Amino acid sequence: MESDEALLKKVQEGDDQAIAVLVERYAPRVLRFGLKLCKDEEDARDVLQQTLLTAARGLRGFRGESRLATWLFAIARSFCIKQRTRGQAAIPTQPLDDAALELPAPAHDRPDQKLATVELEAALDVAIRGLEPSQREVLVLRDVEGLSAPEVAQVLGLSVEAVKSRLHRARRALRERLSPLFAQEEPAAGCPDVIELLSRYQEGEITSEACRAMEVHIEACPGCAARCESLRRVLAACSASPEPTLSPELRSAVLAQVRQALKEQVAPI
Repeated sequence: MESDEALLKKVQEGDDQAIAVLVERYAPRVLRFGLKLCKDEEDARDVLQQTLLTAARGLRGFRGESRLATWLFAIARSFCIKQRTRGQAAIPTQPLDDAALELPAPAHDRPDQKLATVELEAALDVAIRGLEPSQREVLVLRDVEGLSAPEVAQVLGLSVEAVKSRLHRARRALRERLSPLFAQEEPAAGCPDVIELLSRYQEGEITSEACRAMEVHIEACPGCAARCESLRRVLAACSASPEPTLSPELRSAVLAQVRQALKEQVAPI
């Protein structure tokens, strides 16, 4: 696959085919991001169109100080915040409807692991929507979209340490929301906080000695082993979250807007 750098150079030179490839590569990801943050399909489509239109207007001047994905998600996040603020101004803030956050009932007589995985995937979006906005955005950027912690920090305007702290809380909250889908076996008194440790391990924050100590404990403690496995499955489900399919109408509209915005720019540098 052609690199973003090579593709951008062609776009900045006015290559129409490169423009189409760029939209095809990033539009589904931006739409997925909007769906998970805005929680409304119409708002997410608006965020997609506004993000790519804004990016197209500034694309000739993009110098690559950050990855293209990081830049696009920073733009998309600003529009998500505007959508959320506008919605709060129009509608009094109310607690989330419990019914809207109800998880699918687990099948107790699961014939195989595949069924449990399907249940988890079906419940994941519901659980992510139940997170508070600051936790939702950091988790989606890091665990769904796969940005590094420094890239997430750049998008959110936070320190890397603040991103990691917020991420650990978000992962715990998400795992707790999905806990009805997992076998429940409470850890014994005095057990370490394996959820926190595993999340920190994912970010390279614990030493090899601490990692080995955690592994030894998990081997001897079924409760902690089950908790670790549940978080691993949650994170795997996040990273496997499918990109939405753009309708032909939306794809055509976005592509036309991007092409027009690029035509309106000054001649290539």
